[in-house]
Amino acid sequence: MAPNSPTLWIRHPRACSDARAAGGVVLRHTRIVEAVPAGGTPETPIDAIFDASDHVLLPGLVNTHHHFYQTLTRAYSPALNKELFPWLTTLYDVWANLTEDQLAVASELAMVELLLSGCTTVADHHYVFSGALAQAIDIQVETARRLGLRAALTRGSMSVGHDDGGLPPQSVVQGERTILDESARLIDAYHQRGDGAMSTIALAPCSPFSVSRELMQESARLAEEKDVRLHTHLAETADETAYCERLFGMRPLDYLEATGWLSDRTWLAHGIHFNDDEVARLGEAGTGIAHCPSSNMVLGSGLCRTLELEAAGCPVGLAVDGSASNDHSNLAEEMRQALLLGRLRYAPSRVTHDDVIRWATRGSAGCLGRGDIGGLAPGQQADLALFRLDEPRFSGAENPVAALLLCGAHRADRVMVAGQWRVTDGRPEGVDLDALLARHDEAARALRRAG
Repeated sequence: MAPNSPTLWIRHPRACSDARAAGGVVLRHTRIVEAVPAGGTPETPIDAIFDASDHVLLPGLVNTHHHFYQTLTRAYSPALNKELFPWLTTLYDVWANLTEDQLAVASELAMVELLLSGCTTVADHHYVFSGALAQAIDIQVETARRLGLRAALTRGSMSVGHDDGGLPPQSVVQGERTILDESARLIDAYHQRGDGAMSTIALAPCSPFSVSRELMQESARLAEEKDVRLHTHLAETADETAYCERLFGMRPLDYLEATGWLSDRTWLAHGIHFNDDEVARLGEAGTGIAHCPSSNMVLGSGLCRTLELEAAGCPVGLAVDGSASNDHSNLAEEMRQALLLGRLRYAPSRVTHDDVIRWATRGSAGCLGRGDIGGLAPGQQADLALFRLDEPRFSGAENPVAALLLCGAHRADRVMVAGQWRVTDGRPEGVDLDALLARHDEAARALRRAG
């Protein structure tokens, strides 16, 4: 029977990340209306059934930080084997030549890659704007709508270029009035509110070393006025800490607080170099942390204090970060990286597969300020990821849920967003994947030639 019938039972999955839904979930339109216990049958009248006995059922994964455009500069030779600041300065001159057509195909490729990994809500931090990228966020909204994905898109910005002591070239720096006016336009045009929102807009000055104090302050004021969230990179490297101490006379978190950003409206990418007092302050404020394990390892940035931050009261989510510092957009693979890195910092008994799945679902949803996604409870959105364990890597696995991380799941078999199947039999609905890959490859070649 059709999976988009009015009331659908995802019946008796092989395993489920939530024991309360071990017998599956019942969906009506865009929501979960019932969680079925193990071996049980629904109390809700059913119109259709999807037999999930070969699948492991998870809530749709939620990505909290990305740079879609960077899929065009993966494994870029001049930027290999560098730490963050020299890595950025190498790539800025390439990214400065981005066109809207290139951004469009890069965004589509990144979203499809995330979708195929079981991700149902994607976040992007786009901060590279030039004369050729005036409609960047508009393009991303349209792409997400066409793919049927939830999207938390952030209007990034850079206002301090190389001539004024910042890292980015002047060609991608914008005036503060332009940034704020454009941010307000995007919020009014695309920001949806309440349960089931498919597109949200947040304000996201790039980092302390690429924007002015005034822009940070004005962004916080505009976010409060418009009731939207705030996002930025913070405490990613020791170099950033040294930069803030030299330029502002304070550590990055003190600077964040001084500009009006230390609140539960904010979520931060990376959040590595915090001391004990700062962890406590972040938790008290309820500020979210987007943990980016692969990127942190590739750039040698450090180890995020995930357990301490979560215990203090911070929502901790998971993120793939940009594809030029990862170099993939696969949130299922990122879960495995988070598990392994967490055990390196702590111990196997302290970071479990259940912890990491929580970060990638409910914790990530908390970073985005959402309680309607990231779980399988009645009332939540019908966003689901279903994985098969029929590859050689899973053979012999006794615990199916743990096997997703320990054996390295990388591709979902079925993905549903708002009650609609968006991935079927491992293929994205409505996407010519071969044609997309060809267009993306050509765009990457053209960008490298221009740089």
